[in-house]
Amino acid sequence: MHTEVTLSQLGQLVEGRHENPAALLGPHQVVYQGRPATAVRTFVPDSLQAWLIEGPQGVPRPMRRIHPAGFYEAICTPEEGARIASAASSVPHSPYRIRVAKRSGEIVTMNDPYAAPSIFSDFDRYLMGEGRHRKLYERMGAQIRTVDGIEGVNFAVWAPNARTVQVIGDFNGWDGRQHGMRGSDAGIWELFIPGAKDGQKYKYRLLTAHGSWIDKSDPLGFAAEIPPHTASIISDLSSFEWNDQSWLEQRRKNDQLAKPMSIYEVHLGSWMQGGDRAHGWFNYRELAKRLVEYCRRMNFTHIELMPISEHPFTGSWGYQTVGYYAATSRYGTPQDFMFFVDYCHRHGIGVILDWVPAHFPRDSHGLAQFDGTALYEHGDPRQGEHPDWGTKIFNYGRNEVRNFLVANGLFWLDRYHIDGLRVDAVASMLYLDYSREHDQWIPNQYGGRENLEALHFLREFNSAAHEDYPGALTIAEESTSWPGVSRPVEDGGLGFSLKWNMGWMNDSLRYFHHEPIHRRFHHSELTFSLIYAFSERFMLPLSHDEVVHGKGALLSQMPGDMWQKFANLRLLYSYMWTHPGKKLLFMGGEIGMWNEWNHDRGIEWSLLDFDNHRGIQQCVADLNRAVIDNPALHRDDFTSGGFEWVDAMNADDSILSYLRKSDKDDPLVLVCCNFTPVVRRGYRIGVPTGGFWREIFNSDASIYGGSNVGTHPGAEATGHGHHGRADSLVIDLPPLGVSIFRHEGVARPRVL
Repeated sequence: MHTEVTLSQLGQLVEGRHENPAALLGPHQVVYQGRPATAVRTFVPDSLQAWLIEGPQGVPRPMRRIHPAGFYEAICTPEEGARIASAASSVPHSPYRIRVAKRSGEIVTMNDPYAAPSIFSDFDRYLMGEGRHRKLYERMGAQIRTVDGIEGVNFAVWAPNARTVQVIGDFNGWDGRQHGMRGSDAGIWELFIPGAKDGQKYKYRLLTAHGSWIDKSDPLGFAAEIPPHTASIISDLSSFEWNDQSWLEQRRKNDQLAKPMSIYEVHLGSWMQGGDRAHGWFNYRELAKRLVEYCRRMNFTHIELMPISEHPFTGSWGYQTVGYYAATSRYGTPQDFMFFVDYCHRHGIGVILDWVPAHFPRDSHGLAQFDGTALYEHGDPRQGEHPDWGTKIFNYGRNEVRNFLVANGLFWLDRYHIDGLRVDAVASMLYLDYSREHDQWIPNQYGGRENLEALHFLREFNSAAHEDYPGALTIAEESTSWPGVSRPVEDGGLGFSLKWNMGWMNDSLRYFHHEPIHRRFHHSELTFSLIYAFSERFMLPLSHDEVVHGKGALLSQMPGDMWQKFANLRLLYSYMWTHPGKKLLFMGGEIGMWNEWNHDRGIEWSLLDFDNHRGIQQCVADLNRAVIDNPALHRDDFTSGGFEWVDAMNADDSILSYLRKSDKDDPLVLVCCNFTPVVRRGYRIGVPTGGFWREIFNSDASIYGGSNVGTHPGAEATGHGHHGRADSLVIDLPPLGVSIFRHEGVARPRVL
């Protein structure tokens, strides 16, 4: 009698504690009665009998019951074994099935999970070891797969310090003992489960080195339950039929940074409420149609979504992510979100996602202490814990962790056709002492405060994103003066496409908080941004961060009486839209909300019943249209050749005037800003050329709720020199207003 299975091994298997169940289960070569043979073993808890069926038409053969808990074995002759043993190799052959009679009276016929070959090639293992498997998501997680004609799901998870790992789910009654995974030297646990299918829920059950059991969601799961439930869900991401090929081709061919870019930042759960899902959320498909119609009417070019990767706490707004590869189920399925992106693209709207590789939450079902050890995070709290947010910090120096994150960023660009990723909290990644006292951080190997491992990760991600997905954008929310954030990696930079201009945002809002009578003393808060405006490729953000945590909505932050508050807000937007850089505005700002944003309450759409709020909305729509229609306002946002001061020194009157230009000889645009409520009639401004300058926008127009002071339809430049120029215009500057003129080079039309 062969003795390959010991009582100790059987006990460990029955208890679910065997470190490698595949060493016992499935087909194995043995010596039986002095001759080579094949032993086929299976473990099915709560069963009464099992039979082995060889081939598609085989006659069921009773298997010997080795353990009363449900462990069975069948010994096959050398001839039978030769056929069955091929199942343990990569030969495309399905030699046997197992029929089981359960205690419930049910009889089921199943394929053996331990008879399938690995999904990983040697090259996969090599790339994973190097931390350079850019399509990690095609191997790890729950991969719907057909093996030798058998449909099922291949599960794979990285847990190098676990004693054993099981798959638990709808397909096994959440009893993982019959689906213990194969381990490997690389710490990858893998198992193909025949019959598992799209839509079923699952988790991994891990036995830690300390002997305790923990249940974890899949780090590379493609879908998850709606919180507070935490199971992962098998999802077939290949089932959606895309129709945005034309958009992707144009994105690849064209320089995205030379195009107009006005981004509408959105929190999907509170942009508009009233759907039939929990908390009144609309489905991704419903949101697509409503948002696209709105953005087209408002002339926004892109939507930026606050994180939609799965997160357990709705109040984190998605910035404490657990399911990095899962679009949140709050608003539908992965296919529903694919429809959202596809619909946006087919209607000319780009989609940018907020992405959070800087930190992750401590939730027990997530990445924290994943296999009972500090796996994804640093073990030392001086490196692995974020003091501001109570979250964990990724160990960027570990190949597998860096691979997990790089592949995740590429995953959204690949599987969901996303047009760009805005990377959250980059500053916290760059500095080891970020928000820490002097004794709360560990210097790098050279004694410095720079996080060299995070720098390597960011450069690797940006290089891979631009190489694999030309035209896709990477955008850094970076609030310090770190040099070269948007400079190419090969030139020593971090490689981002764009950097948020937090300095401009802070200075501008600080200036606008001043009463107009005091602004003359703070003029430099407006002009300072042009000293460094072309040191990076900047995006100008008025984001959700500016209207939360007690700051109030933008309208409520403006000084003055009711009329002045609205005029100041239109002035702020007009100044922003004509300043060099791409634009981003958080939802609700375009209608002049009074109350700061609340994710449970959403946007106060009822405000549009009032003329002033409709005026703000129309003002933003027209500013977006002006940027789109006038290349001088968007084509050359990142070099000094796209901007020229006319007069930056008139602090006494709080007036700025400047030219916007492009490198393609597009018509010049003149911008004149009056930051006081005083009308400036007959104001002279120097211009570089004669001819007619048409007023194409006036923030004080009556349609926006203004007093309608302006210079309609425009002004003819005279030979009267001013501001160091040979020609000049005489215009009426509106109170707390901006007038924008376009040079048309022709005589003023005669009024009959």
